[in-house]
Amino acid sequence: MTLILLAISLTITFCVIAWHLAIYALPVMTGITAFQYVYASGSGFMMSALAAIGAAIGSIVLVIAVLGLAKNPALRLIALAIFAIPAVIAGFALVHGVTKHMIDSAIAINLLGGIGGIGGIVIGIAAVVNLNAVGTAALSR
Repeated sequence: MTLILLAISLTITFCVIAWHLAIYALPVMTGITAFQYVYASGSGFMMSALAAIGAAIGSIVLVIAVLGLAKNPALRLIALAIFAIPAVIAGFALVHGVTKHMIDSAIAINLLGGIGGIGGIVIGIAAVVNLNAVGTAALSR
């Protein structure tokens, strides 16, 4: 019984972590890319980690600055799309990966492919809503 409760708790924890990483797919991937680039150039681990944190925060600040300063709705929509498209792709990959490990039949996975698309759209909408909330809170001060 204890192992079952532990498995359920860990599954919920991993789903929450995956949800947050999928919502923030752009900053996560920007940070990973910056870390790899700086580490490959010969810097140490700490300098690479600082560069990764700076790049991730910089990507969020850049999108929020465009949302706050741009008056053109098309430019604001483009900024939101730049933030949301990686989240949609990560959400689709997350739902498809979980479905792939739950169902053995390749035909059933392809038939349920629409569920992955819906999951990606839900995570993309959550990313846009989350970014708007962070932008509103940051720009209202």
